[in-house]
Amino acid sequence: MKKILVTGGAGYIGSHTCLELLNSGYEVVVVDDLSNSVTESLSRVEKLANGKKISFYQVDLLNKEALHDVFVKEANVHAVIHFAAKKAVGESVEKPLYYYSNNITGSLNLFEVMKANNVDKIVFSSSATVYGDPETVPIKEDARIGATNPYGHTKAMMEQILMDTGKATDWGVALLRYFNPVGAHESGTIGEDPEYPNNLLPFVSQVAAGIREQVAIFGDDYDTPDGTGVRDYIHVVDLAQAHVKSIEKLDSQDKGTLIYNIGTGRGYSVKEMIEAFRRISGKEIKAVVAPRREGDIGECTADASLANNDLGWHAKYDLDDMIASAWKWQSQNPNGYK
Repeated sequence: MKKILVTGGAGYIGSHTCLELLNSGYEVVVVDDLSNSVTESLSRVEKLANGKKISFYQVDLLNKEALHDVFVKEANVHAVIHFAAKKAVGESVEKPLYYYSNNITGSLNLFEVMKANNVDKIVFSSSATVYGDPETVPIKEDARIGATNPYGHTKAMMEQILMDTGKATDWGVALLRYFNPVGAHESGTIGEDPEYPNNLLPFVSQVAAGIREQVAIFGDDYDTPDGTGVRDYIHVVDLAQAHVKSIEKLDSQDKGTLIYNIGTGRGYSVKEMIEAFRRISGKEIKAVVAPRREGDIGECTADASLANNDLGWHAKYDLDDMIASAWKWQSQNPNGYK
């Protein structure tokens, strides 16, 4: 079995990807500092994967020596999937130095340790935030890069570092630009468990569950059909499967850098998402309009045709699937993994 090392593997997207890797016959090693995750997620992944085990190491990527020790102990790592990073747009605006230090330095340590251990394939967790405020939508991969916040800048910088490294060292690199991951595994066993929600759907879920009183709509004066922000939401399981497809693609071709948008191509507004959650959950959800957040944009949707055609990957889940699975996770786990 090929061994895949997953940084940030105990987190929301990471845990779902670990499950898809195990179900596809890969061996999985997880490195996570547990700053925004818990090992319970991996225990549940192992149960969902019929008892297949994950090797886990609690290591911060800023600790280069400890990271190197993991690669030495786990000999013959075939490829890396790199999720580990801080990811809240608002927090990045407030704490730019923290974001640059954590995301960039941690990633550089990882890339250098990979090189020292002759690991030359990586799938990188990038983001549609690298496009900034796009000139046209849906967005193609060759659109101008122009992030509007420090978090987005860290993703764009790491993309550039990997593209330069790919050219210099013949690495196989896949850059996956996610749009808006939502939902949970169909079992309701694993899902998104933020300490404080930074994204819309977990916030709406917690309001529906009675944990929070209301959800804020940040701006209702955008140039969109109902004035609220429009985003391309992608089911987390579809997103996880894109990583498996990317590993397969890197194994089947000459070295080089691949860039893919991972989204559905369909946008939904904040108001549409809240109304759909009301309909599916049967719960009343109080929403109040608040000022726009710095760094936010009006509309962001993907042209995912390259991933469809080149990876053979297609989003299988629709909006109702996304919301129903998110509500099932929230209902079964009112306190998350705690």
